[in-house]
Amino acid sequence: MTTCAAPIRAVIVDLDGTMLHTVPDFELALNGMRAELGLEPVTQDIVTPLVGKGSERLIRDVLARDFDAARIDAVFAQAMASYQRHYLAINGSRTTLFPDVIEGLQALAAQGLRLACVTNKPIAFATPLLAQKGLAGYFEIVYGGDSLARKKPDPLPLLQVCRDVDLAPAQVVAIGDSSNDAEAARAAGCRVLTVPYGYNHGKPVQDIDSDGIVDSILSAAAWISSYNAECMQTTHAQANQLI
Repeated sequence: MTTCAAPIRAVIVDLDGTMLHTVPDFELALNGMRAELGLEPVTQDIVTPLVGKGSERLIRDVLARDFDAARIDAVFAQAMASYQRHYLAINGSRTTLFPDVIEGLQALAAQGLRLACVTNKPIAFATPLLAQKGLAGYFEIVYGGDSLARKKPDPLPLLQVCRDVDLAPAQVVAIGDSSNDAEAARAAGCRVLTVPYGYNHGKPVQDIDSDGIVDSILSAAAWISSYNAECMQTTHAQANQLI
């Protein structure tokens, strides 16, 4: 447990790799796009480390297996349109919830915490997916990778949430699976917790600069509860010293 700076009053949760295992959907949509370009299919092992930096980067990285930069630029608009068409057609069909996500969101809500979902997935994909998987009702704020001028690892989406809920960044914690989440949180001045089961661009989560690795969203809720209890004890101790 880290030293208490301020009680946590809001939580920003990532989507892909944190709440939902979406790689099977990515695989299906990307291979639909690749087939239209006359390319061989890719596997989930190839796709997984490419997830998390937004659709534009995903498409370019997948095409880079076959094309040089000039060719990628030439077909990018066609490839993006194809990918979006395929993804919208199958969005959520093979996506599954990670363990204890619903229970974790319920525990966070029970603590009176305000909840936001910030993802680099386009908002047109994220919103129906949250609804389909029974997650939409937990979040008062949802931002996709194209909702604002910049996406994670830029701090802008997290700072926007802080403004939306009228809280200082020190009162907000981000929960994610990748360095994108941690870098955005650190730059914004928020706390950050990392789940170990996600994607993180194929790199170990132990390398991420976070305030702790938690087994699940439910474990994150327990971490926050303990953190806030410690904050309360510290505040009471300081008040007693002034008496």
